[in-house]
Amino acid sequence: MRRQIWSNRLTYILTVAGATIGFGATWRFPYLVGEHGGGAYVAVFVLAMLFVGIPIILVENVIGRRAHTNSIDAFGVQGKHKGRIAGFWKLCGYMGVLGAFGILAYYMVIGGWVISYIAHIVQGVVGAVAGGSLSGGLDLSMPLQKAAALDFYESHINNAPWQITLYTLVFVAINWLILRKGVIDGIERSVKYLMPLLLLCLLLMVARNLTLEGAMEGVKFYLVPDFSAISPELFLYVIGQVFFALSLGFGVMITLSSHLDKQENLIKTSLFTGVINTFIAVLAGFMIFPSLFSANLAPDSGPSLVFKVLPIAFSHMHFGNLFAIVFFTLLLIAALTTSITIYQVIIAALEEKYKLPSKKAINYTLLGVFVLGNIPCALSSSLLGDVSIAGKSVFDFFDFISGNILFVLTALLASIFVGFVLKDEAIEELSNGTSAPRWLLKGWFYYVRYCIPVLIIAIFIGGLLDIKPESKPKPVQSSQAMQMIQVF
Repeated sequence: MRRQIWSNRLTYILTVAGATIGFGATWRFPYLVGEHGGGAYVAVFVLAMLFVGIPIILVENVIGRRAHTNSIDAFGVQGKHKGRIAGFWKLCGYMGVLGAFGILAYYMVIGGWVISYIAHIVQGVVGAVAGGSLSGGLDLSMPLQKAAALDFYESHINNAPWQITLYTLVFVAINWLILRKGVIDGIERSVKYLMPLLLLCLLLMVARNLTLEGAMEGVKFYLVPDFSAISPELFLYVIGQVFFALSLGFGVMITLSSHLDKQENLIKTSLFTGVINTFIAVLAGFMIFPSLFSANLAPDSGPSLVFKVLPIAFSHMHFGNLFAIVFFTLLLIAALTTSITIYQVIIAALEEKYKLPSKKAINYTLLGVFVLGNIPCALSSSLLGDVSIAGKSVFDFFDFISGNILFVLTALLASIFVGFVLKDEAIEELSNGTSAPRWLLKGWFYYVRYCIPVLIIAIFIGGLLDIKPESKPKPVQSSQAMQMIQVF
């Protein structure tokens, strides 16, 4: 069967943007900004995206388009000048698939949390209209006290395992409806509508929050750098966020770029991807900080920012329920555009490497992740609260293995694969569809060959030494997993 190719550059860029703009841009980036210097963090983030993020996007794009196959076999096809590539390199692809599974295990549960908030806010609105006849809703039409916000989270997230499991299943079902239509009719067509909707919701929230009383204090905190906060440690934190935000190391970029036409300009698409991801992440800050400062709330609340603090801010706005629903809908769309592409990594491997029919590959993937990953993670703070794997909760274990080990090693091996195995073939692949001068292509190659591995190793060692920013704050549910809702 002829491999499906993206209709045009715009749809590919939108799909890749959807894959990378998830909770990392709309949730994780703002809280890290709040904890690490405000404008200083933003400035360094933009520079790191340019000098680290985009070169690594090109690494995975070259590997994916060169092979036109799944993220496992992309490391094992025969090269033009190297003869048969050692089967060892397929280990890199397998690690990416395992990392995708680990991320989906808890990522889908977070999607269930978001749906839970939307459902309870709607219930609160209906209850208020009906004169309080419905109980259990979250009514943000009047100022919400901090104790009430914390109590809601404990009652409806931490201590409602089966309810969260049901909401997670709803989120999985939405993904299934899209994925069963295939790469072009399913993922591409959905993203063409979801990404503009995501941007519309984001702009609506930004416009509303910038008009709040005291909003400019939030903008000042967000944009004016505190240079005393810049340190070598901050650079490591920012590089990690860039890495997580672009979904690198999970086979996502390799899988998506494997559907690119050979004459597509990889340099332009990578630049657009980096710019759009940076734009959305920075724009998300204008949605968060004005509302926090308007409600006199601290911007350094850590991972609990969205689920415990922002509802309080919305309750101090006119039409707080409406804007809260729009905000959580925005989060859900961002999560959806990311999850469908991560699922596709596993689905493509089952279809192309193990020759499963498309429908079976989709059903096995979603069912397997739900049973082996989503349910254990949804129950990890309650029924499975006493279960420990390598000293970690189930939720934390999935996150630690995928986010702290597999994705870093996968990206490291991918850079080494391009720099020391593909060599000139990588430069030739990158040159297809571009008129960029040869010196620029070689500059990227040597930068990837020598500099990028050093940076990735630094991130990896930092993670093992537990000095990354996402390991410092105390999370909403678990010590690792809530911080790592990156990807995305």
